Amino acid sequence: MATTWLMPLHAGKGRRVGTAITDILDYVMNPQKTDNGRLITGFQCDSRVADEEFLFSKQQYTVLTGRTRGKDDVIAYHLRQSFVPGEITPEEANRIGCELAKRFTKNNHAFIVCTHIDKEHTHNHI
Repeated sequence: MATTWLMPLHAGKGRRVGTAITDILDYVMNPQKTDNGRLITGFQCDSRVADEEFLFSKQQYTVLTGRTRGKDDVIAYHLRQSFVPGEITPEEANRIGCELAKRFTKNNHAFIVCTHIDKEHTHNHI
């Protein structure tokens, strides 16, 4: 059985939003953890330029709504989903991660599922 938890992500001290998004995506899309990128799936975005797409979406939201936030601004939500060692194949974990994210976002938001295989347990970063 998978364990899943949700974490709001913030830019952090001294980082711009764009830098924070890029740093986060660089970590989760690490080729050494995702079988050279084979275990990365994007939904409504291109994983190769997702940092730019996500930042652009955030900027569009600000323009359309006029809403601005301070230091506490949530720049993204990070879902982590871990599976018991040997419970599932990496491909199946990635598919389940995509299904979870589609349900969670009601197919209304872009996301990336990165399945990591560098630990004993297969796990997703969404």
